[in-house]
Amino acid sequence: MREASFIRQNKDKWNEFENFLSKKKYLNPRELTNMYVSISEDLSYAQTFYPESTLVPYLNQLTSKAHRKINENKRTTKNQLIEFYKKGFPKMFKSYFKELAIAFFLFLGFSIIGAYSASQDGDFVRLILGDAYVNMTLNNIEQGDPMAVYKKANSLDMFLGITINNVRVGLLSFAAGILLGIGTVYIAMQNAIMLGSFQYFFYEKGLLWESVRTIWIHGTIEISVIIICIAAGMVLAKGIIFPGTYTRLKSFTMRAKDALKIVISTVPFFILAGFLEGFITRMTYMPDFIAILIIGASLSLILYYYLFLPIQLNLKTKKNET
Repeated sequence: MREASFIRQNKDKWNEFENFLSKKKYLNPRELTNMYVSISEDLSYAQTFYPESTLVPYLNQLTSKAHRKINENKRTTKNQLIEFYKKGFPKMFKSYFKELAIAFFLFLGFSIIGAYSASQDGDFVRLILGDAYVNMTLNNIEQGDPMAVYKKANSLDMFLGITINNVRVGLLSFAAGILLGIGTVYIAMQNAIMLGSFQYFFYEKGLLWESVRTIWIHGTIEISVIIICIAAGMVLAKGIIFPGTYTRLKSFTMRAKDALKIVISTVPFFILAGFLEGFITRMTYMPDFIAILIIGASLSLILYYYLFLPIQLNLKTKKNET
């Protein structure tokens, strides 16, 4: 193909790409990559058939600019994610403290019901936890190692399995909110009653402290973020039940986006809880003060990120506006 024909055939595409690259805003990664590949192919063709032409440095400059934009886009994506966790989400979450309080007291209430039911019916724990688990734990207690269940599985397998399961529970708690919140309440009831009966089981065996100092090493974060995912389900339900001045569809869409952000915020915490359960909880021989330190640090992290930081950022915003 003659050079003039090659230019005529592709000049509109090159002009379009130049205009695309001149945009200051974040560029669509797929579109940018596709155009970069196309221009790179044109550059290779020009270098092969028109090596002395001024077209070569022009296309080379265009591909270099596109390459820089791709790198900028990568940095922008990374920065957006950091900004989301650092400021974007905490500022937004302040609006949903009411739903968080409802989720917390709902979970606490069902936990108390679970513990009370276990105290009134000797078979209730078996009904909730299953015969296999109860028998295994009783056997571990007889052998002098009541928390041996955390030592039997491979650490990495346990970490991955528990993290995936916890994220699944979190997503279900959120998604079940679409059933007007009834599904979310049901999942909260299941998990909370299990927790309450589980703790009463160890209390009845005179092992409450042993269970608390072991289980809550990972449970502090795990249970906290499950409650936060329950709050996300409440937010989703609120968008359907209480649309306010918006249409029901608009209200649902807005709340669904916020609820999804709440769930996304919990993923790093679920990973941390899975790591603690897979690698740290099994160390039942650690001194009490270390277990208390881990539990205290975990609780402080949760309280700071989901309570104090949202309040702090919103107060700062209000101060800047006045």
